[in-house]
Amino acid sequence: MRHLIFATFIALVACTNAANKPSQTMSTQTETRSLHEFKVKSLNGDSINFETYKGRKILIVNVASDCGQTRQYADLQKLYEQYNDKLVVVGFPSNDFGGQEPGSAEEIQQFCQKNYGVTFPLAEKVNIKSNPVHPVYQWLTTKALNGVEDANVTWNFNKFLIDENGRYLGHFNQKVEPFDERLVTLIGK
Repeated sequence: MRHLIFATFIALVACTNAANKPSQTMSTQTETRSLHEFKVKSLNGDSINFETYKGRKILIVNVASDCGQTRQYADLQKLYEQYNDKLVVVGFPSNDFGGQEPGSAEEIQQFCQKNYGVTFPLAEKVNIKSNPVHPVYQWLTTKALNGVEDANVTWNFNKFLIDENGRYLGHFNQKVEPFDERLVTLIGK
């Protein structure tokens, strides 16, 4: 009988403690991080700290050197120059889509500078679809993390726009050109 009373007491204490503690699962699903919390390695080995872009919108683009959409580099550079006081463009090279970014970091950087005059930051080559998925792309594509939507990166040159506070604004597929009215309108706001 004592064992039964003791077991009941322990169960009540456990239930009371559990009821008074917030659920870790619940808080993980409802809390969204700001993109400003991320730091990534750049293509040249330095670091890209997204916190330094507070007050400006951020356009994240998965890029590739050997793709039919590669010409978008030129307009991404123009967009970066035209809206530099309001926007930073950050390219994330990836070989996940058709093997269209096979080059080394040095080869990618030389290609971008020589052919398109790219001066916006380029992150190291990352996995977007293959494991392990880069943490920035986990955040960008998962509603439970970004607080807005689940997004599917289907090809090179998908674009994600982040607001001045590091919050997710929207996803645009590769067919949305850098100077598309929908994108430019959001940048200008």
